[in-house]
Amino acid sequence: MLFWIAAIALTAGCTAIVIAAFRTPPEVAAPDVEVYRDQLAELDRDRARGTLTEAEAEAARAEVARRLLAADKAAQAATAGFHGNGWIGAGLAVVLVVAVTLATYLTIGAPGYGDMPLQTRISAIEENRAARAGQAAAEAEVPNQIDTSRPDVTAMAQQLRDVLKERPDDLRGWRLAAQTEAGLGDMEAAWRAQTRVIEILGDEATANDYASLAELMILAAGGYVSPEAERALEAALTRDSSHGLARFYLGSMYAQGGRPDLAWPVWRRLVADSTPDAPWLPVIYARIEAISQAAGDPTPLDQLPRPRGPSAEDIEAAGEMTMEERVQMIEGMISGLAARLASDGGPVEDWARLITAYGVSGNLNAAVAVYNEAILVFEGNQGALDMLAQAADRAGFTP
Repeated sequence: MLFWIAAIALTAGCTAIVIAAFRTPPEVAAPDVEVYRDQLAELDRDRARGTLTEAEAEAARAEVARRLLAADKAAQAATAGFHGNGWIGAGLAVVLVVAVTLATYLTIGAPGYGDMPLQTRISAIEENRAARAGQAAAEAEVPNQIDTSRPDVTAMAQQLRDVLKERPDDLRGWRLAAQTEAGLGDMEAAWRAQTRVIEILGDEATANDYASLAELMILAAGGYVSPEAERALEAALTRDSSHGLARFYLGSMYAQGGRPDLAWPVWRRLVADSTPDAPWLPVIYARIEAISQAAGDPTPLDQLPRPRGPSAEDIEAAGEMTMEERVQMIEGMISGLAARLASDGGPVEDWARLITAYGVSGNLNAAVAVYNEAILVFEGNQGALDMLAQAADRAGFTP
């Protein structure tokens, strides 16, 4: 109702201004009237001075008065004509203003829609998000993507399932099952295996464990973040609020749920906290401009915070370092990567990078130790094992 009151008031105001413009007559030029009045005054002065007789003055006065009346009548007729046309113009103006107003509202407005203040809209969005489809319903809409082209892997996966029926608390087996099922494209089986991993770990489950569970659920649902996946993300971020993968999917969830105002700050900070090779950056870059615009803070890509990493100034400063200072810098980077992998784990690319870094720096024993640990973490993932073998070769030893 408030909208309609404001709309009617604005329309009435605009219409009144237009009508006033049409109804205000111009100044009608009537120079003859003034001339004749001046002549009458002059006749009175001539009669007073005696230059005209009384009879001559009356005759001249009668003629000037006749002409004055005729001129005044012509001026009044011109003004009356304007008023007649003014009513027609005013009427047309009213019709035009009302027509344009209605056409504009029907084009970009929402006829019949009630007032929706910002907080009301947010509450409605949150209610819809809370009532969104669950994991099972979302998976039912996703076509089967299980890879059956490799009978040997399929047979191995079945053997592993049979073994785990007899060994339900085999943590290593369930980790391997999650990786194997994911490799076959059976994401539902993968996230159920990862769920068992977390159940076995209990309070020792890490942010990585929960983030992996959330990712497998999201992949199983075709990219949709279900309420169950949201709870896994929350568990990951409770254990590590800086976890990159969990933050990425949290932003995706907000974007899907109609809350770009929440997705935008999550992704903006994640970009600033990521390394240039972070796997989620291409996805964020493809969508973040639209997200920022929908959030009311349109930001071009070139104005986003840059991923953390060596800047041009850092590289220039490194060029000015002594050999000892460069060695210390490299050792610090290696130590930081090793500490992160030891506490939180990470993708196989990071493990391969650490193996190569240790080998290049001459610490072959550390490179071998990291390799031996990595092959246990990625056991059953042939692609990851191949990458680790290549890193070992670059580091200078044969697996």
